[in-house]
Amino acid sequence: MKIGIIGSGDVGRRLADGLLQLGHQVKVGTRDTSKKEVIEWSGKHRKKGGEKESDNASIGSFAEAASFGEDLVVLSTSWSGTANALQMAGPSNMTDKVVIDTTNPLDFSQGLPPRMAVGHTDSAAEINQRSLPGSKVVKAFNIIGNPHMVHPDFPGGPPTMFICGNDEKAKKMVTESILTPFGWETIDIGGIEGARLLEPLAMLWITHYFRTGTGNHAFKFLRK
Repeated sequence: MKIGIIGSGDVGRRLADGLLQLGHQVKVGTRDTSKKEVIEWSGKHRKKGGEKESDNASIGSFAEAASFGEDLVVLSTSWSGTANALQMAGPSNMTDKVVIDTTNPLDFSQGLPPRMAVGHTDSAAEINQRSLPGSKVVKAFNIIGNPHMVHPDFPGGPPTMFICGNDEKAKKMVTESILTPFGWETIDIGGIEGARLLEPLAMLWITHYFRTGTGNHAFKFLRK
């Protein structure tokens, strides 16, 4: 697949690496193509012995990444920059496309740990879906730290990724083409309003992170 990633931070680059490992073509969109981390990521994927970008890995603007993602676009921006990033990417560039929303509406204005900026009666995913009325938004990857997003390895077996979204085919595609190959068990909790539960679940993960100083934990849904 041709996949565009809006956001060049730790999450965007980690998912880009994982998607490349699966054999997809990826363009990472960024506000600043001269940013040190972006240049290092691009250099890591250059053709051996050459200066050109790999045919499978490239960088560009948010709009270029959104256009490039013929099959899928991943939104991996900080919440404070999400609305502007979507405006720069151009909602029309994502019409009829599946958009994986990894964002969490975190408010850092009062220091650490952060607080929720949105919750209970709305969610970041719903706001993003309203901003992208022609897209099929699927909430995923928001309840785990980026080091464990790809091929998570825990003693208790594959952890659980909860997802939600309004389009059944989009959720099936994300599950079968991305989450399952990455090594996740996936549970679909329904429509996009389910993000009102998943984003606070991320706060539970974050709270434990700040109490323990480690991000080596994940959620597992147990059945009897």
